[in-house]
Amino acid sequence: MKISWVITIALSLTFFSGAVKAQVVEADLCIFGGTSGGIAAAVQAARLGKSAVIVNPTKYLGGLTTGGLGATDIGNKAAIGGLSRDYYHRLAQHYAKDTSWTLETAMDYFRNRRGGQAGASALSGADATMWTFEPHVAEKVFLQWLEEAKVPVHLNQRLKSVTKSVSRITEITMENGRVFRAKMFMDATYEGDLLAKAGCSFHVGREANSVYGETLNGVRAHTPHHQFVVPVDPYVKPGDASSGLLPFIQLGDGGKPGDGDKATQAYNFRLCFTTNPKNRLPAQKPTAMPQAKWDVLLKSANNSLPVTPPANYDAKQFELLGRYFEALVAANRNPKLAQFWNPIWMPNHKTDINNNGGFSTDFIGSNYDYPNADYATRERIAKEHEAYIRGFCTFLATDPRVPEEMRKEMQSWGPSKDEFRDTDGWPRELYVREARRLVGEYVMSEKNCRYVETITDSVGLGAYNMDSHNCQRIVKNGKAENEGDVQIPPMKPYPVSYRSIIPKAAECENLFVPVCLSSSHIAYGSIRMEPVFMVLGQSAATAAAIAIDDKVPVQKVNYEKLRARLLADKQVLDWTGPDRVAGPVGKFIDPKSLPGVVLDDKDAKLTGVWADSISSVWCVGHGYAHDGNSGKGEAVAVFTPSIPAAGDYEIILFNAPNPNRASNVPVTVSIPGQPPKTLKMDQKSKGEISLGKFKLPAGKTTTVTISNKETDGYVILDGAQFKPVK
Repeated sequence: MKISWVITIALSLTFFSGAVKAQVVEADLCIFGGTSGGIAAAVQAARLGKSAVIVNPTKYLGGLTTGGLGATDIGNKAAIGGLSRDYYHRLAQHYAKDTSWTLETAMDYFRNRRGGQAGASALSGADATMWTFEPHVAEKVFLQWLEEAKVPVHLNQRLKSVTKSVSRITEITMENGRVFRAKMFMDATYEGDLLAKAGCSFHVGREANSVYGETLNGVRAHTPHHQFVVPVDPYVKPGDASSGLLPFIQLGDGGKPGDGDKATQAYNFRLCFTTNPKNRLPAQKPTAMPQAKWDVLLKSANNSLPVTPPANYDAKQFELLGRYFEALVAANRNPKLAQFWNPIWMPNHKTDINNNGGFSTDFIGSNYDYPNADYATRERIAKEHEAYIRGFCTFLATDPRVPEEMRKEMQSWGPSKDEFRDTDGWPRELYVREARRLVGEYVMSEKNCRYVETITDSVGLGAYNMDSHNCQRIVKNGKAENEGDVQIPPMKPYPVSYRSIIPKAAECENLFVPVCLSSSHIAYGSIRMEPVFMVLGQSAATAAAIAIDDKVPVQKVNYEKLRARLLADKQVLDWTGPDRVAGPVGKFIDPKSLPGVVLDDKDAKLTGVWADSISSVWCVGHGYAHDGNSGKGEAVAVFTPSIPAAGDYEIILFNAPNPNRASNVPVTVSIPGQPPKTLKMDQKSKGEISLGKFKLPAGKTTTVTISNKETDGYVILDGAQFKPVK
């Protein structure tokens, strides 16, 4: 039976799919959802001697890990242990083989695509891990796991109903009539369908800040990231509010800052594209598209469309994007493709492309109905997202308002031929960043991420930024504006409570929820990473085994017994490292804690194209800017401090170091009465770079200018300190 093209490998897994006669399947643990968390749970249950079965509503396993999200987000990889770390170790073992590199060498990948010097030798150690990978390789490793554990998998099983006896699930029934009975159940879906049908409390959307005593939840007063960087008129007839709004803009004022709403952060597809002609899938004419329209599009793209366009493609739908380009050009902002999406390189000249900027692959505001929808409605919404992204790519490659250089660059891209073969190169999983969230025994919140509130029943660590993609696109002050993006790092990796992966005792006593766990919107944005889902899946399966053996509800599992087993299985339950560390260097700096005059990157006067980022943990304030390693000679930033008193000062520039940074960034210090001094700054390894000591006059007459002229890597702009010298 064909599940996907990768399953032609010789495995003896038992898969079940399609329509069946009434059949009852029994197991110790029934896992609804074949996501990364569900698979880890099944493997752990088998290792603990319990029978487990995976029941998956789609025909694909692995969720987003196999569905295009090959650039693993975590925040601090040292926070990941157990089976999850073993998974990334197995990926390293795969890429340690020369035969795994078919379109480039390991050395070329790490040097040219990832900015380092390591090659395959760095992948062969006992503790080696690989966090960037191709979708088919991710699937291969999951299948190896399941084969070793001999876990049966039932595909295309859509949930119809849940039968309970008081507060205990006895069986779940699929639309095709198949019944699954178990002692313990687990909802490992991204949507939370099992928990909802089991009658457990849940929340969809953003809570008000007041609900859990937070500051980052609810409607945002200001959304500085992934925003329109120049004003764009939102009305059908420019300047005429009565003419209505352009497509992709929502009605209303967005709500009161801090209030809750039903808005869900935007979804997209993570695109596995390539610019390698040998592996690039050519676009095809949609059957329903008139030939004349196809011919025009093809000609506009110089016979090189990046994707098959939607059959009903209409450039007028992207009028907002066209106006954005016009506004950028008029403001001399020289738009580049890197401002409109974020390609992260995977092995063999492939990508994981994510959203970036004010108008990108996120289909903002078009997913509100998804969390509580039936399967048919979800399929429709997913198809709408696919059509939107295909249309977005088509517009970038064909519309005359897109700068010619950018159109040509877009025309060089396309889906990878050797990925997602049975879905014509398109990712098979919509990126459901957030849907239902359990309201369980304990609700994780911003307080946990900031260590304002700590728990003592850890089952894993969260480490990523408190992150939300935009939730709305509205009109504010007469211009289009995105709302909802948040990117704030936690203090350090923090524990996730066992009570957050189980329902309230009165609602269900034999259900675990490691994916749609009990968490506020903003805390979920930090926890919702694929490695963490695997961690929580393993921990949940361990607790399920204990509950079965001790014949107790999930709420009565002996935590000390659970903790001992998790530690024995090399789970990381407590953070003992320093704050805000990822690797050998890095720290978060509060500008107010530093002596002298400290300016954030947001305080600099910018020209050219600078993109916001939070991917490095060494930063002053919240995040930093970079030049995208493009537009050399066009990006300039000027810091102008207000010096309180004349005297001797050391000038320090803050930096987010990485091997892909430039080693020759020109920095010019200009002081009245003194000749300008230009230095070359190496941003590869240091978080604080001293420019030296200078005599500075009082007032705002000194400037520090950073340029990306003739630089050999990414140029970083994080902040500047003017420190008095005693």
